[in-house]
Amino acid sequence: MRLRSLLFVPGDRPERFEKGLASGADAVILDLEDSVAPANKSKARDSMHTFVQRHAGETKLLIRINPLTSPEFEGDIAALSGLQPFALMLPKAEGAASVRNLASSLATALPILPITTETPSAIFEIGSYRKVADRLCGLTWGAEDLPAAIGATTARRTDGRYTPPYELARSLTLFAAHAAAVPAIDTVYPDFRDLNGLRAYVGRARRDGFSGMMAIHPSQVEAINQTFTPDASEIAWAEKIAAAFAANPDAGAIQLEGRMLDLPHLKLAHRILASAGRQAN
Repeated sequence: MRLRSLLFVPGDRPERFEKGLASGADAVILDLEDSVAPANKSKARDSMHTFVQRHAGETKLLIRINPLTSPEFEGDIAALSGLQPFALMLPKAEGAASVRNLASSLATALPILPITTETPSAIFEIGSYRKVADRLCGLTWGAEDLPAAIGATTARRTDGRYTPPYELARSLTLFAAHAAAVPAIDTVYPDFRDLNGLRAYVGRARRDGFSGMMAIHPSQVEAINQTFTPDASEIAWAEKIAAAFAANPDAGAIQLEGRMLDLPHLKLAHRILASAGRQAN
């Protein structure tokens, strides 16, 4: 399953839904939560229902519902009747218990993508997601709600990088996703006009072990997809390593082009090939 780019589209802007599908994003998130004003929630549900029904099975459509504790939650669940989207995004999730609570509210089983870091309590539950790994399609995090919840003035330094509390939240989500063996999805880069800053941000995300990223504007999709797609030199390197270990199946370490390589290198090679849609020999 490839989830390099996940593009948000406000649920009350149905004229943007088709544009989202045409953006090249691996998945489109129809948002019923933060981007929709309370007065427009009903319209957003109706628009979402019609669109998902029309495009059933054609593409990866996620729906970001409102939080479990929101008065809008029951309305969102009712609006899912008869639908089979790719997944549900759960905001303000607080660990495995939140995933189980959402799953128990659904008429049919759907994969869930929790946002793991939007409340102070959530930080202490991030390690529990591996207990419900079979219900997840990934883990992601957010850097907007948490600062507001604790009275922080910002989550970012002047150069755009995160301050230590939010670097911690990001890192915990990254490790929790890998512990659960599900995709680690980095959060949005909010300045959609700053494509150079976006490329640097996405580069750090891939370097650190994320496999995808959320986007807030179609203009961000191409750079995200490119960065999370291995280039020809990476694929060639991975194929060499996979082939060398395949030729020496009993070796724990091999020498290749003057370098000693061991099983972590083979694991990385397999990840690169998988993300490129290649099979290791």
